[in-house]
Amino acid sequence: MLFAGIGGPRMLAQGFQSQFPMEKLSVRGYAEVLMHYHEIMGIRRRLGKAMLAERPDLFIGVDSSDFNLGLEARLKEAGIPAIHYVSPSVWAWRGWRVRKIARSVTHILVMFPFEEPLYQKAGVPVTYVGHPLADVIPLAPNKEEARAQLRLPAGKLIIALLPGSRRSELHYMASSFVLAAHRFRQEVHDVHFVCPTATRETRDMFERTVHEHQRTDLPLTLLFGHSHDALAAADLALVASGTATLETALFKTPMVIAYRQSPITWAMMRSMLYLPYVGMPNILAGERLVPELLQDEATPAALAAALLALLRDTAAQKRQVERFHDFHHLLRQNTAEKAADAVLKVMDHGRA
Repeated sequence: MLFAGIGGPRMLAQGFQSQFPMEKLSVRGYAEVLMHYHEIMGIRRRLGKAMLAERPDLFIGVDSSDFNLGLEARLKEAGIPAIHYVSPSVWAWRGWRVRKIARSVTHILVMFPFEEPLYQKAGVPVTYVGHPLADVIPLAPNKEEARAQLRLPAGKLIIALLPGSRRSELHYMASSFVLAAHRFRQEVHDVHFVCPTATRETRDMFERTVHEHQRTDLPLTLLFGHSHDALAAADLALVASGTATLETALFKTPMVIAYRQSPITWAMMRSMLYLPYVGMPNILAGERLVPELLQDEATPAALAAALLALLRDTAAQKRQVERFHDFHHLLRQNTAEKAADAVLKVMDHGRA
């Protein structure tokens, strides 16, 4: 059996044949996508043309809904089954997209339990498979082991800083996070910060930001990778909204959520957002369990104040951790096996 399309290094290591570099699609935010629009649409047209010529038994679009849904609709119309894995955030904004998804896909695999009834109501074949991170992350992370692994100083309050995994995110958030850390340390001296970065580019970018704002020495361990170790080791975390907030919850680390984007992207998002919060822990909880500071609210002073308030409110920390345990059990579904079973059923149905 041949697997081909667009994939990253871990898929390539398993024999996947990637026809275009995955990095070409790693763009986030409306303003940023517009800059690369013609190149991305060109890739989609060429990939669609190749798929229609080769007629694969099945197409699976993973996330990247703005890219994949149009391609899936084209293939489905040509009689090629199309599965979409990872629901767009129809429950948070752009609810009208459920109708587009219904026209575009043969089946959708969703990671959160509240998504399944939304698609059932719209008549979209759907399977709840849970979240793969909930299978990978231990139910009871070993904090001391993680601290030893990262060689963090003993007896210190450890705070994880996760300002985003993309350069565009660090562009808008790195300075706020670094300055918030300086302000926090003025109030709590016995603290050490740890910041995992996703790529060498983002590591260099964050390191430059630290040097630009070097008022005093900031006790910081800057990592390349090791985000799970950092979250397991931390007492508290300051996290950019995104998948990292769910990872932080699964590591049972109390957190504050922050996010900044380009003003154009933020204005467009605000006009379509209809939930009162954006962080996945709050969406799962159905309430503002975790403090959120977004866009103009995410100033260094406000971020530091929110961290200090959480540090001093042990009851709030406990509430977060208790709910995080609930989320972990809810999302731990042996996701890979459930997703594979759902895919095989669609393939079997297509051959019948």
